[in-house]
Amino acid sequence: MKQSDYYQILGIEKDEPAERIKEAYRKQALRYHPDRNNGDPEAAEEMKSINEAYAVLSDPVKRRDYDMMRERYGSSAYNQFRQSYSDQDIFKGSDINEIFEEFARSFGLRGFDDIFKETYGNGYNTFRFGNHGVNGMGYIFTGNPGSDGRNAVEFPHLEGGLGKVARYAFKKISGVELPEKGRDINGTIRLSPEKAHEGGRHEYTDWNWRRGKKITIKVPAGVSEGQKIRLAGMGEEGWGGANPGDLYLKVHIKKPVLHEIKGFINKLINR
Repeated sequence: MKQSDYYQILGIEKDEPAERIKEAYRKQALRYHPDRNNGDPEAAEEMKSINEAYAVLSDPVKRRDYDMMRERYGSSAYNQFRQSYSDQDIFKGSDINEIFEEFARSFGLRGFDDIFKETYGNGYNTFRFGNHGVNGMGYIFTGNPGSDGRNAVEFPHLEGGLGKVARYAFKKISGVELPEKGRDINGTIRLSPEKAHEGGRHEYTDWNWRRGKKITIKVPAGVSEGQKIRLAGMGEEGWGGANPGDLYLKVHIKKPVLHEIKGFINKLINR
């Protein structure tokens, strides 16, 4: 990304409402749409940037996390954010596909599937299915730059039982049983104020599914209460050769001992 601030990429201010974010994205997406730029590689890179910026800022949770990192890390917020969010995380649940289909209907431009395949290369594929009133769309990442090349399957608009229906439908349609990315795991990491400020190596005991196994992680300097640290590939194993899930550790900063004692005394007094 030429710029590394999502708000600057879309040309909006931090406190803009959701409607304004969508309006700014639509304007930029029309401007840099490949069908209007004759294969210009710079326009293609701009399209990637605005897609990512919109996917983050249009989601309340992702936007909140990014804003928190922006306040703490300033110009380094983007790098900090991408330590916690993968491409799959960023685009999961986004309505970008609906916006591109609107462009296709209104302006005669190519739709979401064609544009994303062209923009993100052979590592990205989409499919649609419909059966007995159940309709949906899925996308498949078959290895991203810098990854180990294993398959990772995502259904951004289908969760739980509906996602299973989608995979079953795809198998019936194509005869291919898709591999499935491992489930993400969530945990809590408790840090002293000093460790949160300075960062560095920290030993964490994983009680989620490794039955008490200790792992050593690198804590970024300056992490704050409630921030999540993403450990890629440390979640549950994938199925059929797919990538494992990720481990997300929510930061809890322990209060100083003197503060804990004072709080305990106040509780006794107020009984």
